[in-house]
Amino acid sequence: MTVAFTFPGQGSQTVGMGKDLADNFAEARAVFEEVDEALGEKLSDIIFNGPDDRLTLTANAQPALMAVSIAVMRVLKARGFDLKSKVSYVAGHSLGEYSALCAAGTFSLADTARLLRIRGNAMQAAVPVGVGAMAAIIGLEHADVIDICTEALAIGACQIANDNGGGQIVISGEKAPVEKAAELATAKGAKRAILLPVSAPFHSSLMAPAAEAMRAALAEVAKSDPVVPVVANVRAAPVTDAGEIADLLVAQVTGQVRWRETVEWFAANNVTTLYEIGAGKVLTGLARRIDKSVNGIAVNTTTDIDTALASLLG
Repeated sequence: MTVAFTFPGQGSQTVGMGKDLADNFAEARAVFEEVDEALGEKLSDIIFNGPDDRLTLTANAQPALMAVSIAVMRVLKARGFDLKSKVSYVAGHSLGEYSALCAAGTFSLADTARLLRIRGNAMQAAVPVGVGAMAAIIGLEHADVIDICTEALAIGACQIANDNGGGQIVISGEKAPVEKAAELATAKGAKRAILLPVSAPFHSSLMAPAAEAMRAALAEVAKSDPVVPVVANVRAAPVTDAGEIADLLVAQVTGQVRWRETVEWFAANNVTTLYEIGAGKVLTGLARRIDKSVNGIAVNTTTDIDTALASLLG
């Protein structure tokens, strides 16, 4: 059994996530305390108690989701699990790439929390509210969506942000061309083309100011080569050099999250099981739709951890 660990992105957050772990494991509590200290505020209170609208804010959701993922990792480690000897690769969806890199030792927990706070704030500030938009296109091929975005470029910025697989592709850019692309997708036979309730056009060229903010932040932070290769979002292939990883994280802000290709790469390279570490089951669902030969398993509760350890250590 060849195993990879994946880490969820924005949208997987729910109020109360990780509380079960914090209540039952000192190692998990310590993660939330360290993140609170790094950010200079009680993010853990928002994670555990809400309100939902505060947790959903990009600047909160990003470090919050990372904290839950690393809490799971610390509990696994405390119970005898070693990432380097048991897992072949890690990958994360958008902000989840930072969680994956923290788990693999590229960044410290405190630095990862601060990087994600900077990232969230920079992404929010890059574009005035109402200028950008994102839309989910369901049921069209990747090449068809590229054609639609190319046509919409005649009136402004529009590109693929996330190729999530299973017929789900998210586009991002300026409001008018994204709306035009959604209309074109419907005309081309998409099952659905839905404008998303997001606060900014993530993973588009409009995020260039945020990319520069991350370039500066990443240049200042200590980083180490990961103990296992990370399959990078913008490359859909493994990377092991810390400096190259930082460059790819900058590119990720304006580039495409190639999640379908990432899962396909895992399948082609004999990865049989993807453990989704942290909140929700989004990536587990996507894995099943992308390639049925890959088994997806979500790990975010005490029971999930017991089950995972029985398999991983057995």
